[in-house]
Amino acid sequence: MTSPERRAAIIDAALRLFSERGFRGTTTPELAATVGVSEPILYEHFKSKRDLYRAIIETKSQDGLERASNLLAPWLDGDDDRGFFTTLAAMLLERYAAEPAYVRLLLFLAVEGDELAGIYYERQILAFHKIVAAYITRRIQQGAFRAVDPAIAARAFLSMAVHHSMLRLFFGDRFVKASNKRIAGEMVSIFLGGVRS
Repeated sequence: MTSPERRAAIIDAALRLFSERGFRGTTTPELAATVGVSEPILYEHFKSKRDLYRAIIETKSQDGLERASNLLAPWLDGDDDRGFFTTLAAMLLERYAAEPAYVRLLLFLAVEGDELAGIYYERQILAFHKIVAAYITRRIQQGAFRAVDPAIAARAFLSMAVHHSMLRLFFGDRFVKASNKRIAGEMVSIFLGGVRS
């Protein structure tokens, strides 16, 4: 493996282990064994367990924000509200379903009260909320949406998709028996029904 390939492999393996045991419950010998390298090789790529944990959060947060920015870019300056919010909901539903280990790691991060939770909050949660709130603000100014608090409206919409995804991921929720496409469409209809002028 090249050095960047080995680094990426370490991040992927460590993500799985941290998602099962949390930061505090994972040791560097376990990380090295899971990755299939010695501890000295692990330390060649990351100075400490915390540096590795930080790399996971930073890498995944950056990837998520770039993916969201690319998907939402065609909708940001337009007036296709259904297109914007459907794309956003579908992306969130897909991400939670596709990356359960990362979602579990984030919950450990929050529960353990780690300072790295602030990095994730700033780089991903807050960034997403700002994108959605800016869209809502613009549509209010254009008269398409009624005068709502853009931050609360953004939180309400994002919460629908995230809460549903968490219930499915952690509890195998079967209360809502529909495809992600249908769920995204219904969430958008409910939301737009509440904010449109």
